Amino acid sequence: MIRLTELKLPLDHTDADLTAAVLERLGIPPAALRHRAVFRRAVDARRKSQIHFTYTVDVDVDDAPGVLTRHTGDIHLRPTPDTTYRLVARAPEQLAHRPVVIGTGPCGLFAGLLLAQMGFRPIILDRGKMVRERTKDTWGLWRRSVLNPQSNVQFGEGGAGTFSDGKLYSQIKDPAHRGRKVLEEFVRAGAPEEILTVAHPHIGTFRLVSMVEHLRATVEALGGEYRFESQVVDLDLAETATGHAMRGVILADGSRIATDHVVLAVGHSARDTFEMLHARHVQMEAKPFSIGFRIEHPQGLIDRCRYGSFAGHKMLGAADYKLVHHCANGRSVYSFCMCPGGTVVAATSEPGRVVTNGMSQYSRNERNANAGIVVGITPVDYPGGPLAGIAFQRHWEEQAFAAGGGTYAAPAQRVGDFLAGRPSAAVGSVIPSYRPGVRWTDLSSCLPDYAIAAIREALPMFDRQIKGFAMDDAVLTGVETRTSSPLRIPRDARFESLNVRGLYPAGEGAGFAGGILSAGVDGIRVAEAIALDLVGGT
Repeated sequence: MIRLTELKLPLDHTDADLTAAVLERLGIPPAALRHRAVFRRAVDARRKSQIHFTYTVDVDVDDAPGVLTRHTGDIHLRPTPDTTYRLVARAPEQLAHRPVVIGTGPCGLFAGLLLAQMGFRPIILDRGKMVRERTKDTWGLWRRSVLNPQSNVQFGEGGAGTFSDGKLYSQIKDPAHRGRKVLEEFVRAGAPEEILTVAHPHIGTFRLVSMVEHLRATVEALGGEYRFESQVVDLDLAETATGHAMRGVILADGSRIATDHVVLAVGHSARDTFEMLHARHVQMEAKPFSIGFRIEHPQGLIDRCRYGSFAGHKMLGAADYKLVHHCANGRSVYSFCMCPGGTVVAATSEPGRVVTNGMSQYSRNERNANAGIVVGITPVDYPGGPLAGIAFQRHWEEQAFAAGGGTYAAPAQRVGDFLAGRPSAAVGSVIPSYRPGVRWTDLSSCLPDYAIAAIREALPMFDRQIKGFAMDDAVLTGVETRTSSPLRIPRDARFESLNVRGLYPAGEGAGFAGGILSAGVDGIRVAEAIALDLVGGT
């Protein structure tokens, strides 16, 4: 087949218009076109007066070699690459031990799925509950201020990505087409087929719930086994000449599972697990992450600034944004996890602490847009070893809990008051979406002084790009601390821990991913490494 790129069409084009554009680009009659399929569709909104779609299309035509020859030199026309994902191994008839996957977020989910598809019958453990039971517990915090530390936004089937915008794009390089594999498995699990073609696909929370259940059923049908409410509290290690090797995991109920291959996909909030690993001398290191607030604006304001007169067009949906500012104090401030038409949610996993995150449904039709406005920090800001970042996060989460009144309400401030350095006393025109509610206050006590100064400098700069971004009534809600893991668990070329043979750190929690798609891809990579090790490959 032939791939055509940079086909530009207006917003109101028809399917026939797309076919006509393909025929014109190739210079062939309609009868020579056997089949066409959209590979990618993106919105180009760089000029608000001329917003259009840009397509990448794969076509099957008569005399494809001749067509390619006639268009030699056209960089937007080439043979279609093979994007098929292929399994790297098949399990042998007998295995001494089944591989264990710890965590059922996107990384653990796809590590388990791939191991199951290759015939290794993995055991998949999670401290939390099945996704629907977990959803009830999460709503318990949002509606009644009741936190279940083992079942919440961070812990349970589906991981933290279940309660998010469900974004499915990444900037990782993926020559083995693992990202395509993730998207195709999601479609088989019930995601809309458009995630295979749109440039910035998303799913939304409600769809993710049923998809996670479908993927679990697939793994179980292939011989995999899920065990929920099964927290790993220790590792059973054997001493070796170069360090240690896995021989089992210990659960909270005292039981032991014998295994010599463990995928550690615990997510960025498994702080007690990190403490256990540190006590077991698993090599870890502190890494940079970011902290800040959630900001909310009317979605209509973002739509108008991004799309101009095309705002509200049915083919465009809710607009998003991506912003960054480099401050005079050397800090960088940027937008993080932008959720068009979404809500700000309570995302703590520990008592006495407040954490925010963003979430939206597939429709993205809530009244507000929200995003994290976060400041980059490094281990220089929290010296003290690999666990120092956790202590740093906890401190500011506790400050937010106190500023919110100690009830899991979040501290909030209107942007105009924040920039002026005065506390807010009442809501303005933008109604905060955070549940179980907000307490109007002064947010300056909820982040370090350098972070407050950086955000105060950045907001007016962002207003130059999106007029109204620094509007007086926009709402800041604190605090956003779980942008990524505060530590990394290094691994070697075989994807194993540097000093524990058979332990495979993976995903966001280990510092190797940032989002649903990249975490899923990392899970696949680790599953491949385990499979090759078990069959004696390289």
